[in-house]
Order: sequence, then C-alpha cells, then structure tokens
Amino acid sequence: MTVADESDEELMARYGRGDASAFELLYRRHEMRVWRFLERNLRNRATADELMQEVWFAVAREATRYQPAARFTTWLFTITRNTILNEYRRRSRHPSESLDALQEPTSPESAGWQAADTSAPDPAQEAVEHELQEKVMEAIRDLPEAQRTAVILCRYEGLSYDEIAKVLKCSASATKSLLHRARLTLKEKLRGYY
Repeated sequence: MTVADESDEELMARYGRGDASAFELLYRRHEMRVWRFLERNLRNRATADELMQEVWFAVAREATRYQPAARFTTWLFTITRNTILNEYRRRSRHPSESLDALQEPTSPESAGWQAADTSAPDPAQEAVEHELQEKVMEAIRDLPEAQRTAVILCRYEGLSYDEIAKVLKCSASATKSLLHRARLTLKEKLRGYY
C-alpha cells in the first residue's frame, strides 16, 4: 500500500505520531473542500482564507487526541463548522470590525465576472444558468445556519445524513427534517426559476 492509498484516519494517526508528511497529504486532499465550505457559508473569500488557517491549526492541535469515531471528513467538517460559528459570534460581539458588507470586489474575477468563452455553444443559455446558480447560492446563504450547513454538506460535499448529523450534533432524523425544511424554503424562493 502506498501513502496515497492510506485512509485519512491512518494519515491522521501518523501525523499524531509526528509524521509531518501525513499532515501535508491530508491538507492537499481536503483543502479545497474545506475552503469551499467556508466560502459558501461566509460569502467572503478573504475571511474564508483566514479561517482556513484556523481550521488546519485546530486539526494540527488535535492530532494527538484524534480518535476515529467517525470518518475523518466528518470530524474535519465539525471543526470547520465550529470555526464558522465562532466567527459569527465574534462578528456579533464586534460588528464594527466586520467590513464584509462594504468590501468592493478587487478584480472582475472576485466579483464573479468572467471573460466570454468564444467556444461556448449558447452564451444566452450559459447566462441563464449562471444567473440560476447565483440565485440558488443566494437562497442557500439566506437559510438558517443549521439548514445551510446541512444543504452544503449534502449537496456540495456529498456527506451522508449520518455524517451531517454528527457535524451538526443532532440525530439523522433531525438532519432529514432540516434538509426537508431547507428544500421547501429553497423551492419557494426559487419558484420563478424552475
């Protein structure tokens, strides 16, 4: 078995014993998933970058105490969610420090603009699809935190109901209920688009 074949749990155990290369592999495997989860929840790339560091510092800090009671990704997303909740609490205590709403995009790419793709078969259809994706993400961002987290973990990260329940610290049936309510809310908000 090669290092690339090792499970996340095995790599975490190796890192807990002091093997830094195991941590590097874990980071490479999961960095984009964690970053996307942060960015989808926080709606701000700079804050997602900052919290990305906090998440991985927490992983490193907990390495010696890590016990694989669930999949590594479940544990990782639990840490990530807790980091997001801490950021929300910090923002509510210090609202004047948060300039997220005032930030202007620094480049066309950060504003969501993209150069036209001349090989695209139908620019009008692509524009409609892009607008729909933006509306879907906007509707997801407006969901209550637990519903938003459940939807992102289910839809974009592919976690099972049981894994989402562990991240949210609730039962699988409560997770199903959260997702059901979220789907109803999204269906109502997106009624004119489907």
